[in-house]
Amino acid sequence: MTSQPPNGENDNEGQDPFQAMFQQFLGQSGMSEEDLQKMGIPTDPAAMQAMFAQVQSMFSAGPADGPVNWKAAKDHARRVVSAAGDPSVTEAERKVIDEAVQLAQLWVADHTAFDTPPTNPTAWSRSEWVEGTFDTWQEITGPVAESMTKALTDSIQGQLPEEMTGMLGGASGMLANAGSMMFAMQLGQVLGGLAAEVVSSTDIGFPLAQDGSAMLPRNVKDFGEDLGVPEQEVVLYLAVREVAHARLFHAAPWLRQYVVDLITAFSQEIHIDMDRIEGLAAQIDPSDPAAMQEALGSGMFMPEQTPKQQATLKQLETILALIEGWVDVVTVRATTNLPGADALSETMRRRRASGGPAEHAFGSFVGLELRPRRMREAAEFWRFVEQRRGMEDRDGLWEAAEFLPTDEDLDDPAAYESRRGLLTASDEEFDAALEQLLGSDTKDDTSDDTGDDTDDGGAGGSSGQSTD
Repeated sequence: MTSQPPNGENDNEGQDPFQAMFQQFLGQSGMSEEDLQKMGIPTDPAAMQAMFAQVQSMFSAGPADGPVNWKAAKDHARRVVSAAGDPSVTEAERKVIDEAVQLAQLWVADHTAFDTPPTNPTAWSRSEWVEGTFDTWQEITGPVAESMTKALTDSIQGQLPEEMTGMLGGASGMLANAGSMMFAMQLGQVLGGLAAEVVSSTDIGFPLAQDGSAMLPRNVKDFGEDLGVPEQEVVLYLAVREVAHARLFHAAPWLRQYVVDLITAFSQEIHIDMDRIEGLAAQIDPSDPAAMQEALGSGMFMPEQTPKQQATLKQLETILALIEGWVDVVTVRATTNLPGADALSETMRRRRASGGPAEHAFGSFVGLELRPRRMREAAEFWRFVEQRRGMEDRDGLWEAAEFLPTDEDLDDPAAYESRRGLLTASDEEFDAALEQLLGSDTKDDTSDDTGDDTDDGGAGGSSGQSTD
């Protein structure tokens, strides 16, 4: 490998600036190919070109405004989506979704006390899903991004030879941006994968889109393949689920932010394990971008969960299970006329319980899997409350977080009311309890008056006896 440009040129015109700087460093340092190999740097021209192309792509999006270059992350997610295939939603597909949603609204209306939201779910392409949900991803991954990018940047700077650190000069700012860009690329990769899996904007348990909701016709079709259920039934079933989600979160406006706050509270407790990063840095082949992405998504950077994280995670799993269980109960009630409803319900339960490949990648990436682990117990709880107290009281529990059952309540729904007392009592129960309480106070007052008279009489009698 030569340290001079071809044809004896010295101006490096047309050459990648990082590559030019690197080759200049090699020429001045006198390093051999064996020295480079020990550092993990490829000496094959094609491999080196691939490495420089990867570095160039990482920095081409420009500096980040914060811990992550969010624009680069979104752009990369859209590239991943485009590479996998992302046809625009056709008018025919849009019409199918619209008609299914309208019918789903009619079916769901009889099985919930919640009103219809002002807007109906619409149809999105995969790229539109990335655009429509990205602000939420930015919010929930921001805390871990800040920790990870700082750790990655410190690690990269610490791994550089002293000679190269001195030669970087004005390029040190570009190097400091490496951690930010690596996180952005991995986040984009994960979101691009998720865009090919989700069937709607609420598919991971809560509305990722801040305004409105949507279904993805391409993914809906993929979901129904090999199930032996007519495509119309698949679309209608998933439309019922999306409508149920939309009604719940519209009726309980506090709920979405409650879930987001739990996720960010978990993420804020994440502290990157520098020892793992330093050990991993020595194993990563810089000429293999796929290996770098795999390392970022492996979860190897994440330390064990803190007690606070474990408590937050338990709360998050319970609320996600309650949401999914409620939606499941409403969906089962609303789709009794669909011949394939049972098969679709079981498929969806298993899918929510296990998650897809991209969802697992996200879980490893940020140390958190959004799994409703007690979904069946939550569905049983909602059925029990409905049978005991009716649909209105069942849905009334979503008025505030304080009314919802805890993990302990899911273990024993029958004892839920006794544990919560008047907090969850119906109006009739509250009035009866109040009347009983007031009646008891009246009796106590009467009893006290009678006792006072008796005491006075006794005292008078004693006086009389004394007078006599």
